[in-house]
Amino acid sequence: MKKNLSILLFITLLGAACKRDTGGTTPTHRELTEAVYASGNVYPRNEYTVTADATGVLQQRMINEGDSIRQDQLLFVLESASEDARQQAAANAYRQARANLSTNSPVLAELEAQVRNARTRVSNDSINFNRFKELYGQNATSRAELERAELNYTISRNNLRAQINTLQRNRNQIQLDVENNRSQLVTTEVAGRNTRIRSFVNGKVYEVYKDPGEVVRVGDQLALVGSGNQLFAQLAVDESDFGRIRTGQEVILKADVYPDKIFKARVSKIYPKLNRTDQSFRVDADFVGERPASYYGLTIEANIIISQNKNVLTIPKTYVIGADSVWVEQDGKKQKVRFQKGAENFDLVEVKGGLTQTSKLILIE
Repeated sequence: MKKNLSILLFITLLGAACKRDTGGTTPTHRELTEAVYASGNVYPRNEYTVTADATGVLQQRMINEGDSIRQDQLLFVLESASEDARQQAAANAYRQARANLSTNSPVLAELEAQVRNARTRVSNDSINFNRFKELYGQNATSRAELERAELNYTISRNNLRAQINTLQRNRNQIQLDVENNRSQLVTTEVAGRNTRIRSFVNGKVYEVYKDPGEVVRVGDQLALVGSGNQLFAQLAVDESDFGRIRTGQEVILKADVYPDKIFKARVSKIYPKLNRTDQSFRVDADFVGERPASYYGLTIEANIIISQNKNVLTIPKTYVIGADSVWVEQDGKKQKVRFQKGAENFDLVEVKGGLTQTSKLILIE
């Protein structure tokens, strides 16, 4: 990741770098702020893409880019003849099923009449059978006539049981039809409501993808919305600096849109997955105090403050040779000296040992 040196110029708390000239310089006590550079963008919280849950033609678009919206506000209306037809058919089927189950149901009325007729037949055959038994006991009829009467009585009883079972089976089936058709009606009503697409959040419309007259299918993206005032900075931190990042650290941000403004934030979330494309880690920061306007994807540069050291001995970074050496002049002689480094930023390096305030640092071209 390219580190932009110019960003430190807007951080007033970093202080000016040590001045140098060809004549050299000496270590000086200063305030040293150590920071990690990051770049990124500003995004809204509660961001989501509005998608279609039904198929149809976009009849109305109720929003435009930049509009403020409220939760449950109507955003789009789809016109779908097929959904309307399915809902009407389901409503008719449900209405017919309920009619078939009502007390005036012609289907059940016919079956109940058959049960009543079967009961009457059983009653008549029972009387006739008992009469023939008495006659047979008096030797007034034949055995064959008695058996015929008994057979008719048995058949009529079996027929009654069959008619009762048929009535109950049809009643159960009609009850099941009512439940199924009610479920189907609810499903089609939900599908119908899906043609009226509403917002899940209070926020702002950042982008609209469809216009009236366009065909919309299930899953099509219609708009991008998100919070209008809850913003965060999504930063990319170089892999080499990631180990020094902690939640709660102060972040100083600047955007080209606001050349004269500095924004402050704090690290709120650190993501452990490495982006192999640019060898960086994602770090989120929440704004503290003033925040930029809700421009989606606004480009920003940031310094994540690692440490703030007051009144420490420092030297300009341009004098450092390799990792931890400098050229010094002593008694008219030039020699290379190693020193113990502490904190550092893009301009200054803390000296923790090996040099003093009287050491004269020089540059050798």
